[in-house]
Amino acid sequence: MTRTFFAAALFALTASAAAQDTVKIGLIVDRIGFAKAWSEPISQGAVYAVKELNAKGGILGKKVELLVEDDQSKPDLSATAARKLSEAGADFILSLTHTVAALQAQTVTVETKTPHLAPSLTVDTLTTQVNNPNFWQTGPLASTQIATLLSYARHRNYKRVALLSDNSAISQATAKAFKAEFDKTGIEVVTEETLPAGSTSAEAQMQKVRAAKPDAIFLATLLTSENLLILKSYRQHGMKTPLVGNYNLAVPVYMTVGKGLLDGITFVDAWDPAKPQVKQFVAGFAKEMGYEPHNMMGYGYDGVMLAADAIRRAGSTDKEGVRQAMQATRGYKGVLGSLESSYGFAEGKRIGFDPEGMVVRMYEGDKQGRVLHVGTK
Repeated sequence: MTRTFFAAALFALTASAAAQDTVKIGLIVDRIGFAKAWSEPISQGAVYAVKELNAKGGILGKKVELLVEDDQSKPDLSATAARKLSEAGADFILSLTHTVAALQAQTVTVETKTPHLAPSLTVDTLTTQVNNPNFWQTGPLASTQIATLLSYARHRNYKRVALLSDNSAISQATAKAFKAEFDKTGIEVVTEETLPAGSTSAEAQMQKVRAAKPDAIFLATLLTSENLLILKSYRQHGMKTPLVGNYNLAVPVYMTVGKGLLDGITFVDAWDPAKPQVKQFVAGFAKEMGYEPHNMMGYGYDGVMLAADAIRRAGSTDKEGVRQAMQATRGYKGVLGSLESSYGFAEGKRIGFDPEGMVVRMYEGDKQGRVLHVGTK
C-alpha cells in the first residue's frame, strides 16, 4: 500500500467519525524517524482493526475514531503527542514507536489517567521506570526473546558462539543480556564484535568471527543499515555458520532491503503462521486492505482489539473502569504469539505477552518462513 493510500485510510477513519459520538483511540506513530520501519506497518494493523470493529457495529454501539499524532521518534514530541491526544478526548492511547518515546508519553498519561498501551515494545523495564498504573506493555520482552533463542541454541547443541552488536544503547543492552544467559547455560562466547553506527563495512568484524570458528553467530544488532552490512559480508565470504537473528530481523522491511541475503537465516518472532487467529487475520486484512499483512501489522491489530475488549468489559469509556478491565485481562487469544499462547496480566503486573509465546523461524528465500522452535523449554 502506498504512503498516500495509507494516509487516505487514516483520514477516512478519523474524518468520517468526527461529528459522531465515538470511541476515540489515539495512535502515537513515527512517519519519518528511525522507528518508521516498524511503526508504519503496526499502524496499518491498527487501521484494519478499526475498520473491522466499525463494520461490526463499533464498540458499545459507537463508531471507533482514530486520532493520530507523529512523534518522529523524538521523546519530547512523544510527550507532546500524548498531551494532544488526551486533550482531544482519546479514550485509549497506543504508543507505536520506541521505548524512550513511550516513557516520555507515560509522563502525560500518568497525569491524565488515560489508558495507554505499548503493543510491540520489548524492553523489560518499560512498565517499571514510571509508576503508571494506566500503562501496559504487550510486546514480547527482550528476556523472553533471549530465552527462546537460548532454548533453540540448546536444542541445536551450540557450544561456542560469536556475538555481534552495534553501538546503540538497546543493542548493547541486548548483547549484555545474551552474554549473561550464555554464561548461565555454559555456552562460550568465542568472539564479541561491535559495529559502530554509520559504518560502511563489516569486513573487519566478520573476519574475526570467521577466525574464531563458532558453532553459530548471534546478532544483538538493532540498526537496519548495520545489519545489512553484516549480512552482505556473511554472503560475500560464503559463510555457512548458522546465523541467528534477534527480533529486529523479524521486521518486514528486511524482505525488501535485504533481498538475496536472507535465505536460511533464523530469527525470533511472535508470529506463528499456523495459528488460526493468524490465518483469519491474514485473510481479512488482505481482503479489506488489498495486500497481505506481515507480523508487524499484528501488533497494531492486537493493540486496538485489546483496548476494545477492555472498554467493552468496562461497559463505558470511564478511565478507571477501563483501567480495571484492562488489568483484569486474562487468556486473550490474539494474532501474535505461538499457537497455544494468550495475553494476560498477572496481579500487580502490567506485562501481558505470554513468556512461552515466541517462536524461532527461518527465512526461505526472501520470505519469512516456517517455525523451527517454540518457547523456552
